[in-house]
Amino acid sequence: MKKESDEKVIAVNKKAAFDYFIQETLEAGIVLQGTEVKSIREGRINLKDSYAKVEGDEVFLLNCHISPYNHGAFYNHEPTRKRKLLLKKRQIKRLIGKALEKGMSVVPLKVYLKRNLVKVELGLGQGKKLYDKRESLKRKEEEKDMARALKAKYR
Repeated sequence: MKKESDEKVIAVNKKAAFDYFIQETLEAGIVLQGTEVKSIREGRINLKDSYAKVEGDEVFLLNCHISPYNHGAFYNHEPTRKRKLLLKKRQIKRLIGKALEKGMSVVPLKVYLKRNLVKVELGLGQGKKLYDKRESLKRKEEEKDMARALKAKYR
């Protein structure tokens, strides 16, 4: 029997963590075509400029690039088409309420396989200002320097 946390991460949106303060996350399924699933399993997905948008009572993933499948000549998909996300109504209503707040955005953080199903982790985030981004870079550099110094000390 497999563990419930048995998931394989396919793609991570590093830019989202840099551009937003992520306040909460939720898991969503995604409606895909057959060639899209095969392409995702090969790791040919890019979340860099993608975002989620609520339209009516449905949520869609926009600007997510899934490369065409190599062996799917005639039945291939459009790389940046609009893809529906599968959420419960209660989750969608909560998302609408949070997303209407000033500066809040819904961005995909990672795509992964969970029990052979493709899942998307959405993050509800508030956009960072330029000085916040500089602070993040500075903190990251300091952590790297400390790790380097510790590594050199214990050699």
